[in-house]
Amino acid sequence: AHFYLLYCFLSDNFSKMKASYSKHILDFNEPSGTSRGILRQKETWFLILKENERWGIGECGLLKGLSCDDRPDYEEKLKWVCDHIHLGKDVLYKEMRAFPSIQMGIETTFISLTSEDPFKLFPSKFTESEDTLPINGLMWMGDQSFMMDQFEQKLAAGFKCIKMKVGAIDFKKELAVLKLIRQRFSKNEISLRVDANGAFTPKEALSKLEDLAALEIHSIEQPIKSGQWEAMATLCENTPLPIALDEELIGVFDLEQKKHLLDSIKPQLIILKPSFIGGFKGSQEWINLAQRQNIGWWITSALESNVGLNAISQWTYTLNTNGPQGLGTGSLFTNNVDSPLEVKNGFIGYNNAKIWSKIK
Repeated sequence: AHFYLLYCFLSDNFSKMKASYSKHILDFNEPSGTSRGILRQKETWFLILKENERWGIGECGLLKGLSCDDRPDYEEKLKWVCDHIHLGKDVLYKEMRAFPSIQMGIETTFISLTSEDPFKLFPSKFTESEDTLPINGLMWMGDQSFMMDQFEQKLAAGFKCIKMKVGAIDFKKELAVLKLIRQRFSKNEISLRVDANGAFTPKEALSKLEDLAALEIHSIEQPIKSGQWEAMATLCENTPLPIALDEELIGVFDLEQKKHLLDSIKPQLIILKPSFIGGFKGSQEWINLAQRQNIGWWITSALESNVGLNAISQWTYTLNTNGPQGLGTGSLFTNNVDSPLEVKNGFIGYNNAKIWSKIK
C-alpha cells in the first residue's frame, strides 16, 4: 500500500511536468579546421522542462560526423523523451543508452529543474564567482601565418597551456609552427598539447610522436583512428610522450567494455567529453576506472553552446581536477547564448554580474 501511494504521488508529480525541445544552429566566428574538415556551423538541441512555476534546461550537444548518436532518428528520440517525461530521469537515461548526448541533456535538465537557479546546477565557489578553473587555449588548423596569429592571440589572452590541432596540413609545417613556439618559450613557460583526431597511420605514428617529443610536447590526443586497439596499445607502450584517448571512448557504453578497453590499450591519459560518453554518469564511470589504473584524465567540452559548457564547467569544478581543462570553446560562435561564463588569463569563471540571455 505504501509503495502504491508513493507511485501515485510520483506519477501525479510527473504528470504536471511538461517537456519540449528546440534546435539551435551555432555559427563559428570563422571557419575552424580539423583533420576531419572545416567547421562552419554546429547543430545543437535544448531540452526544457516546466513544472508549475519551475523550469529547467539542458543541452543535447550533438556533433555531426563524430557523435555516435548522429543518426537520422535523433529528433524522433528527443520527441519520445518529451512525450515520456513522466518516466523520470533514471528510466529515460537508461532508455537513451545509444544516445549519449541526449543522456547528457536529460541529466542536466532534471538537475536544472530542481535547482534554486536553473543555471546553477552545482553550487560552489565557482558559481559564487569566488574561484575559477584553468583551461587550455585552442588553436585551429590553417597555414603557418594563421596558426601563429592564433598563438599570439592566446598568448595575449594569458593562456599558459595551448592545444593545437594537427594532421590536416603538411606535418612538417605543423612541426615548424611548434618549433617557433618552443624557441620562444620553454615547456615550463608554455605547455603545448596537440590533437591529431586520428589523422596518423599506425605505421607513421611513432616516428611523428618522436618528432613531437623532441619539442617537449605535453601530450597528444588520439594519434591514430579509433578502433585499432592492438595498434594503439603498441603505440602507448612505446610512445615517447603521453597519449590521450579521445574518440576511442565514443560508443563504448558498457562498464565492462570500458574496463576492457583501458586494460587492453593502457593509455597514459583519457579525454572526457560528457556529451559524447553519457553525460556526468558516463564520465564518472571512466574516471573511476582510470583512477584505479593510474591513468590521467581531464574534461573537455564538445563545442556545446554556453548552456552545455556551463553545466560541464560547474560539474568539472566539483571534481577537484589538476591542470588545465578543455573548456574554452564558448567564444567560438557568433550567436552563442549570453552567459556569466567568462574567460580571463587562461581561466574560466562564472561572473554573477552578468546575466543569461533568453533562450528561444
